[in-house]
Amino acid sequence: MTSALTASAVKQQARSLGFDACGVAPAANHPELRFFREWLARGYAGEMAYLHRTADRRADVRRVLPSAQTVIVTATVYNTPSPYSTECADPARAHIARYAWGDDYHEVIGARLESLLAWMRDASPVPFEARVYVDTGPVQERVYAQHAGVGWIGKNTCVINPDLGSWVFLGVIICSLPLALDAPSFDQCGTCTLCLEACPTHALVAPGVLDSTRCISYLTIELRGDMPEEHRAGVGSHVYGCDVCQEVCPWNAAAPRSDDAAWQPRTAWDRVDLLTLAGRSDDELTAALHNSSMRRTKLQGLRRNIDVALENSAGLRTRDGRSAGRQSVSQNRVSAGVRLPPSREASADRHSLGDGGQPDPTESA
Repeated sequence: MTSALTASAVKQQARSLGFDACGVAPAANHPELRFFREWLARGYAGEMAYLHRTADRRADVRRVLPSAQTVIVTATVYNTPSPYSTECADPARAHIARYAWGDDYHEVIGARLESLLAWMRDASPVPFEARVYVDTGPVQERVYAQHAGVGWIGKNTCVINPDLGSWVFLGVIICSLPLALDAPSFDQCGTCTLCLEACPTHALVAPGVLDSTRCISYLTIELRGDMPEEHRAGVGSHVYGCDVCQEVCPWNAAAPRSDDAAWQPRTAWDRVDLLTLAGRSDDELTAALHNSSMRRTKLQGLRRNIDVALENSAGLRTRDGRSAGRQSVSQNRVSAGVRLPPSREASADRHSLGDGGQPDPTESA
């Protein structure tokens, strides 16, 4: 008789498919899942009505798959060698969240997860039920990532792996198999508050608590229509998302880089300036958005973001010729409250003094 499929075999196969980390969490009513309803009640979801609609299912994956016993969580590094936005003092530079520079991660990671699931079905001696999600379903992936040992949920709300940092895409396979479980990750943020202090719009209202309505990622991606006047200046020259809370994190000072072609910056977005972006035709921008995560904001939203960024940038002019204002540049600082492994402390020192100062901390579906 064929032996049962093991967690170690699943992890080995995940590695062969390009995943950088893989762990298994129980499909249980984890305490961290309960805060989501309070978060919604505070109004922090803004106009993201889908989060309210799916709140019941997000409370427990067994409401998505009643037979679920385990949740397989994968992490994939998308960090590339390009400089951080906090290392750029040029007010003309258009800043785009690192996760959106390359191909649409939903499709790339989704295909790899489907391949992993297909292999599991072939390798398992018994049939089982499963669901695959890559930031597309009613699942609080970060909670399961923490309980799968993939990383802890940092004060910036991102999952941080002690070896990989936080520049990772998460994917999950909810399944009915009773796989061996991993030990949960423990918080290693220490007394560090760099991310809370560095947030340009003060969207991190408490450790691990994000008010999306203030977050640049929400304002430039999820929000439809005009951007509120009180938040426009804080957006600076960000035209899609924001990485500041990850860039200042000491755990990312020596984060590994990926050579995966899928995550490398597209020419259209690579260190591009605002005036160049503003001067591109609708057809050019639409072509650049093809098979990109940036499709979510749509062409109209991208145009709005570019205009806001131009207004915030010194010495530049908007497409209709109006003068632009001045953009502030945040400073990248060193944390005295996080204890890094010795091999990473030296790298953190080398990266601590940028002269210019995630995936998207808001969830999408």
